[in-house]
Amino acid sequence: MDDFRDSIANALRSRPGTRPQFFNVAVESSRSEMRALLTDSVIGVSDDYREQQRELFAIRNPALAHLREFDAQFDAYYEDLGNAAEGGRWVYFPWSGALSHILDEGDFFTVRTARNRNLITEDEQRKFYGAHVGLAGLSVGSSVAFALALGGGAKRMRLADMDTLSLSNTNRVLSSVTELGEHKVNMAARRIYEINPYAEVETMPEGLTEKNIGNFFEGLDIVVDEVDNLAVKYLLRREAKRRRIPIVMAADNGDGVVIDIERYDLDHDLPFFHGRLGDLGYEELKKMDKINIGRTITRHIGAENVTPRMQESLLEIGKSLVSWPQLGGAAMLAGAAVAYCVRRIVSGEPLESNRALVSFDEMLIPGYDAPSARDKRAEEGHAFAKRFGISV
Repeated sequence: MDDFRDSIANALRSRPGTRPQFFNVAVESSRSEMRALLTDSVIGVSDDYREQQRELFAIRNPALAHLREFDAQFDAYYEDLGNAAEGGRWVYFPWSGALSHILDEGDFFTVRTARNRNLITEDEQRKFYGAHVGLAGLSVGSSVAFALALGGGAKRMRLADMDTLSLSNTNRVLSSVTELGEHKVNMAARRIYEINPYAEVETMPEGLTEKNIGNFFEGLDIVVDEVDNLAVKYLLRREAKRRRIPIVMAADNGDGVVIDIERYDLDHDLPFFHGRLGDLGYEELKKMDKINIGRTITRHIGAENVTPRMQESLLEIGKSLVSWPQLGGAAMLAGAAVAYCVRRIVSGEPLESNRALVSFDEMLIPGYDAPSARDKRAEEGHAFAKRFGISV
C-alpha cells in the first residue's frame, strides 16, 4: 500500500505544465525536437492544415468561394505553397499529449475571427485582441476568460486565484473530474491555449494580496473582478482608481446576473462599488465572516434585485445550506455579458457606466412585470432584507 501511495504522490508531483510548445519544422533543430517528441511520447496528432488553408483562401477570395472553379483554384494555390508539412506551426499540449498543426499566427487569427465579421468590425477586433485583461477569480472568471478567447479577444490575460477545483465547483466551472485538486488558474490557462495557442497567459496561483496587487495590475487595460473576498475586491478598486483602469464585475443572481461597470478610467472621483457599500474600508471587510459577507454582497446587489429563490437560500446559509447557491447557466451568462462589456470598453464604444440586470425571469416568465407581481416582489424583498439583517 505504501508503494501504491508513493506512486500516486509521484504522479501528482509530475503534473504537466500550462504552456504549449511550438515547432517550426522548416528549421532543422525544431524538426529534430519534434521527431524526438513523436518517438518518446504517447501523443494524439491532428493535422487538417489543408482545410485551414482552404478556409483562409476562401476568406481572402470570397467572390470565388461559391463558384465551381473554387476547388481547382484552391488546389493550384495549395500546390504553390510547397511542402505543407513544413508550413505553419506544430503545437504540442503537454497536459493532454496532443500535437496539432495550425496556421501561422496572423493567418490563424484571420480564420478564427472570420465569422465575427462584421458583427465585430476589423478595427474593433484588432483592439479587442490587443487588450491586456486581468481576471481576478477563476470560478465565474473562467467563463469570462473562455468567452474572451472564443471571441478572438485579449491575446494577453493575467489570471489570479489561489483556489483549486473542488467537486462542488463542477456545477459551474467548465472542468472535468480529472482536474479535481488542480489550480483554477492552470485549468483556465490550458483551455485558453487550446482555443488560441498564440495567447500569452500569466498565472498567479498565489491569489491577490496587498503585497502583489500592484504586480497584478502592471500593464493591464481592464480588470474583471470575480473574487469572493470582499477585502480583495476593495484592493482591486483602490488600485484601479490609482491607475485609472476600468473594472467590470458580474454577480450571479439565480438564473440571471447583475453586471457592474466602474469606469475609473473616465471618472477618478467615482466611489468604490458606486457607493453602494458606504464607507466600509479594507480592514473591516477583511474581518468579515461568511454570513456578513453574504449580507454585504446582498446590500451591494440590492435586496430588491435578489430573486425569491436566492432570498430563501441566503436565509438558509448555516442551517440547511453551506453557502450561497450558484448555477452553471448563470456563470456562462456572466461570462458572455462581461466579455461583451470588455469588448465595448477596449474598443472605445459607448457602454453603461453603472449597473445592468440580465434576467431570464423578467424576459420569459408570463406576467413578471405586471403591477401586482412587482408589488409582491417589493414586499417580499423588504421582508427578506429585514430577516437577513440588512437595511433598506
